[in-house]
Amino acid sequence: MSLLCVGTAMLFSACSSSNKGGGTSSKTGWNYNDPKLGGFEVPNYPGQQTGPGLTFVEGGRFTMGMTEDNLGDEPNNIPRTVSVSSFYMDQTEVANVHYREYTYWMSRAYSADYPDLIAKILPDSTAWRDALSYNEPMVDYYFRHAAYNYYPVVGVSWEQASEYCKWRTDRVNELILIKSGKLKKNPNQVNEDVYNDQTYIAGQYEGIAGISRKKDFDPNGSGKRSVNYSDGIFLPAYRLPTEAEWEYAALGLKGNNPEPATKRRRGEEVITNRNSFPWGDPNTTRYGMRNSYQGEFLANYKRGAGDNMGIAGGLNDNADIPSNVAAFMPNALGLYNMAGNVSEWVMDTYRPTSHQDVNDFRPFRGNVYKTYTRNLEDGSLQEKDSLGRLTVRELDSTEMAQSGNNYRMKKSDLRSFADGDSASLYFYDYGRTSLINDDSKVYKGGSWADRAYWMNPGTRRFMQANRSSSTIGFRCAMDRIGSPNGTPGNIFSGKRKAK
Repeated sequence: MSLLCVGTAMLFSACSSSNKGGGTSSKTGWNYNDPKLGGFEVPNYPGQQTGPGLTFVEGGRFTMGMTEDNLGDEPNNIPRTVSVSSFYMDQTEVANVHYREYTYWMSRAYSADYPDLIAKILPDSTAWRDALSYNEPMVDYYFRHAAYNYYPVVGVSWEQASEYCKWRTDRVNELILIKSGKLKKNPNQVNEDVYNDQTYIAGQYEGIAGISRKKDFDPNGSGKRSVNYSDGIFLPAYRLPTEAEWEYAALGLKGNNPEPATKRRRGEEVITNRNSFPWGDPNTTRYGMRNSYQGEFLANYKRGAGDNMGIAGGLNDNADIPSNVAAFMPNALGLYNMAGNVSEWVMDTYRPTSHQDVNDFRPFRGNVYKTYTRNLEDGSLQEKDSLGRLTVRELDSTEMAQSGNNYRMKKSDLRSFADGDSASLYFYDYGRTSLINDDSKVYKGGSWADRAYWMNPGTRRFMQANRSSSTIGFRCAMDRIGSPNGTPGNIFSGKRKAK
């Protein structure tokens, strides 16, 4: 090696050791987080933190679909092997108290000027009404009374559940900024002055700056700046789980791995048996081990005609309507009520031929590609709207044609992409020959009013996105960003010793 090479190597080594910030580029040798060398920032990222209410679900492959007897003789979920990435799932269903927090916050922020918006987000309490049942107490009390605080919210449509997820994302990330000193508490947010992740990152929300705003290493910067995604502080968005994610999480197959990975062992790629229900035992809905819990029901469901709860002095599932969101035993992933209690909305658009159409990796039907609206003159983002959000629009056909390898996608709305329908649209002629259209959304899991058959995670049903029911609730999910098993995301995390 020449003296020049040795000297250069020593110089770069010295730069790396003297920089106590984000290290040194392995490609250029320049220091990160150094205003004297351009100020390019790289944070010391410890990995994604688990958001409030969530449980980590390590991804993998599984047999998705109806693996048990199909009593309805509807081939709408034929078994196939698919893989889902790691993600996070709410440990419980969203409860009345959680949804009331949402409606209270939205009312405080918007009701003075946008009362119609508040009316749109409220659950439909009349979903409890049945022509031949006395359910008026549920209409009056179920959502509002403290007795039902931790019972799952119902009467919420797919559209309402999706909006709740967006609101929850903003509140969680706003609190992260407050706790880290980047923002101060601002309880008086109204209308366009409401915190939103995207408007904050775009510089269109200032709020009340905290005492420890992010240091700006740009030599031409102002010295302080707002947080952005590259800082690793923000959590990804809360959202509804995809159908594949929900089914995978409900099965809890990690509990069927006899040799799961630990710090001491690699883990084996094997599942000992197939699950019919989230608790594993394919033959019973009762707890089977010989102890004080033996014989107890493992879910809240309808045992038979007219039997919603058993008899006095021996209530079988101790619930006539939905029960507490943390009642009954969780599955192997620590998730409660993935069968029974209430059915749950998932993100997918329904098609009966999904087994033919979807990809076998992260399968999902429902993509509608959008982008933020920009000004035609200079390409800058349009100003936020009166609710404090950036405006979005669907991509047009020209933009889709320029989207690289997505040449087959000629439009941005792909809810009906490759669904087997003909160009004449007779097959899914909604309201005449079919009840299926692009607003038909899947819901999964049996409810308090269903027989045990529907508690099999492979079963699926659908309802219009703007409809609701006293038997359907929801829970949120979140993407796992980076490593699928929680290891740090730096380039040397997977480095092995040379043999």
